[in-house]
Amino acid sequence: MFHGYVMLGLSTIQSGANKVMKLVLVTGGAGFIGSHLCQALVERKKYDVYALDNYSTGTIDNHVENVTYIKGNTKDINELVSFKPDYIYHLGEYSRVEQSFDDLKKVWDSNKSGTFAVLEFCRASGSKLIYAGSSTKFADGRTGRSQSPYAWTKASNTELVQNYGNWFDLSYAITYFYNVYGEREISKGKYATLIAIFVNKFLNGQKLTVVSPGVQKRNFTHIGDIIDGLVRVGEHGYGDEFGIGSPDAYSILEIAEMFAADIEMLPTRKGNRISAELVTAKTEALGWFPKRSIKDYIRKIVEQKHSQLQSSE
Repeated sequence: MFHGYVMLGLSTIQSGANKVMKLVLVTGGAGFIGSHLCQALVERKKYDVYALDNYSTGTIDNHVENVTYIKGNTKDINELVSFKPDYIYHLGEYSRVEQSFDDLKKVWDSNKSGTFAVLEFCRASGSKLIYAGSSTKFADGRTGRSQSPYAWTKASNTELVQNYGNWFDLSYAITYFYNVYGEREISKGKYATLIAIFVNKFLNGQKLTVVSPGVQKRNFTHIGDIIDGLVRVGEHGYGDEFGIGSPDAYSILEIAEMFAADIEMLPTRKGNRISAELVTAKTEALGWFPKRSIKDYIRKIVEQKHSQLQSSE
């Protein structure tokens, strides 16, 4: 919980020693990326952090100390949030490609109705919006925006954010994540992410399943690098195209082979892009550069498993 008191109608908090704290709201703050962002902001000791989450994929297990949690949907933000944040990091959207074909209503409620409500809230409160776009916008020669319901809603939302900036002088920065992996990924169920699925299957001695053709290229980026870039853009970035991604691209098959495990090929699926343009120049201009490697991450997991097997013999 926060210390001090909220100055309703203002965008600061007065804390213990008359230190002015910036108010930050993170939508999706109990999710994979959102929880890491909340933690990083709290650790900087200059933000009073709130999280808004409906817990559709987020979990109480991801709660971070000294963050105030609000349960609810982003489309109800005006009723749920009574203060004026300095920054709103809007991560609380539907974020799966293949599943979005079957979840159309959920995609619309979250990514269109929810984001419209967040934009209207920012317009009224004067908050700076840091919007998490999707790198699918830059896929396959920039045709990826129409490859799935998820991709279209995210790409069209970036245009809406830009228009709010032009129409209403809204302060904003739009970021793009490239295939995030790391601690707190969802590893099971409908919304599990690729690296977490592979790790879970590998540790349990199962075949790694690769969607055909397997040559789809991805710029896998560690959660630590994502958060470093996201905070930097929040504090210093304005405008569009703040991509946060590793320059090293690997095919899904190449990633599976790094585990040195058996592989099973699956049929092709709708919305599965082949490649995406890496757009990181504006983020690098702010002093951000990735520091972590997916190859090192997988190598450590493989070595740990082999070490455990040897110690049990």
